[in-house]
Amino acid sequence: MEPLRTTKSFKGISDITIFENEDFVILNKPAGVLSIPDRTQSEPSLKDMLIEKYGSILTVHRLDRETSGIILFAKNETAHKYFSKQFEERGVEKFYMGLVHGTPIHKTGTIDAAIMENPVFKGQMVINKKGKPSVTDYEVIEELGKYSLVKFQIHTGRTHQIRVHAKNIGHPIVCDPLYGDGKPVLLSSFKKKFKLSKHDEEERPILNRVALHSYQLKFKDAAGKPFDLTAELPKDIRALMQQLKKIH
Repeated sequence: MEPLRTTKSFKGISDITIFENEDFVILNKPAGVLSIPDRTQSEPSLKDMLIEKYGSILTVHRLDRETSGIILFAKNETAHKYFSKQFEERGVEKFYMGLVHGTPIHKTGTIDAAIMENPVFKGQMVINKKGKPSVTDYEVIEELGKYSLVKFQIHTGRTHQIRVHAKNIGHPIVCDPLYGDGKPVLLSSFKKKFKLSKHDEEERPILNRVALHSYQLKFKDAAGKPFDLTAELPKDIRALMQQLKKIH
């Protein structure tokens, strides 16, 4: 069997491991990497890489391909059953960081809006009272001119929940092609004296993916031991924030 080709952003599982023991492993997933294999098996996912390392691994939850951050996998059936139940019954607290367009009027709030799949556009979700109950808390952490850094806590685990809810309050996630304008962020769009490098024919985006990061998981393991683990913001989001702070 050929070794799996991993993404350029990390060399192997050990590079992105936040914590592991005999029952579970917690990773900091890079943006653009699949959590689990897709239908076409087109490229290695985190799960493939974990199976190659540990022999077997079990999926507890997943992150969208473009979303970076903290994700938990179980190493055995007992742990899988326990954590699956914990996620299902809201025994795990899940926090995300996201850059949104503009600044919400209310700096903290709760978005309680049911979500269902769009009956016309497959793969897209919509707010609809016939959908599944979906609840998201949010808090504006930092205002950055055209954008804001917002902390989200999801109390339900619907597909694209934060992205749909952010759009619902009029502040979609930056670079979101499904629920926002999908446009990459260019330094020239907010830096007045921007000059293109002599080596570049065209400007490279400072951010070109959904600006959402799974930031923190709080839970207790099967023995009742509490865990509070975080994954720091990735370089692309930090780089954009650093540039925004320079002009504010």
